[in-house]
Amino acid sequence: MTSPVGLHRVVEPAGVLPQAAWRLDADPRIAPNEVRIRVERLNLDAASFRQLSEKHGGDGEKVRAEVLEIISTRGKMQNPVTGSGGMLIGTVEEAGRRSPLGLTAGDRVATLVSLTLTPLMILDGLARWDGRSEQVPCDGYAILFARSIAAVLPADLHPELSLAVLDVCGAPALTARVVAEHVARRQREGDPRPVNVAVIGGAGKSGSLSLAAARRAGAGRTVGVVPVAAERDALTAAGLATSVALADARDPVGLSTAVTTALDAPADVTVVCVDVPGCEHGAVLATEDGGTVIFFSMATSFAAAALGAEGLAADVTMLVGNGYVPGHAELALELLRSEPGVRGLFESRLAAD
Repeated sequence: MTSPVGLHRVVEPAGVLPQAAWRLDADPRIAPNEVRIRVERLNLDAASFRQLSEKHGGDGEKVRAEVLEIISTRGKMQNPVTGSGGMLIGTVEEAGRRSPLGLTAGDRVATLVSLTLTPLMILDGLARWDGRSEQVPCDGYAILFARSIAAVLPADLHPELSLAVLDVCGAPALTARVVAEHVARRQREGDPRPVNVAVIGGAGKSGSLSLAAARRAGAGRTVGVVPVAAERDALTAAGLATSVALADARDPVGLSTAVTTALDAPADVTVVCVDVPGCEHGAVLATEDGGTVIFFSMATSFAAAALGAEGLAADVTMLVGNGYVPGHAELALELLRSEPGVRGLFESRLAAD
């Protein structure tokens, strides 16, 4: 029987969902409710790429070899250390007659589900990738299930730019929802204070989109926190935040001080978009009691976040950004089109890669 969530593709261990499986069956022959994508580019999760690059000392050939080994061994791209994967773009080769995704052969699409649960086969040995960037040109196949999500690529944007945006499109959508809820609560309670938002990693892909989304959702003051002067200057020039602070997100007291100083108060909403571990306690400490911390980084230790909040007696709501909010792709692409600061940061990042 063909499962809408891909259980029939799980090789081992039996009985788990594809994301939790150690190995998937990436046979390109599709079931009636599946779709086969001819893959042209992967976008590795930032935390995964950083871990691989640091492990191999920046040696691109070794990074490339390990990514190939992971995919060939596991039938999907799932970093065994970070547990994360990424997403891809490609062209629909065949859609099963019972697929509910509404895709047809020839559609150029981006998958909006993780590579950690997507059956994947690489055919070209990643020969065109130097192992030094998150975006991976390639040739291969991927399989989408009935419960998968994909978006047809917009004609007005370069595919690489669309891929970079859609890779993190869950972040601005959830940020907008949470900020809007805080704004509405203040209004109901007759509280005139502005809603303050801090985005840790504000110059990155998810961070810049989240800053723009927070402002659109009614945030009064925003601060983008970055680790180095070059990112501070770039984010300042982009004009996406009320202020920009320089701090190491792994330093809880330093991060909290930087946020509180920039906002004249702790943040009501703190959004964590950095791709390094050890940022949990600082995010909690920087957030006002009754506030919300949203963790988007796959480098997050959720045990450290929960136990740290308990140890600090912090009355904060902590959310895991799961990458999906209805309408998330459309919102992210609209922010890219309408916010010159966001587009500039994305294009600069792609040029550097």
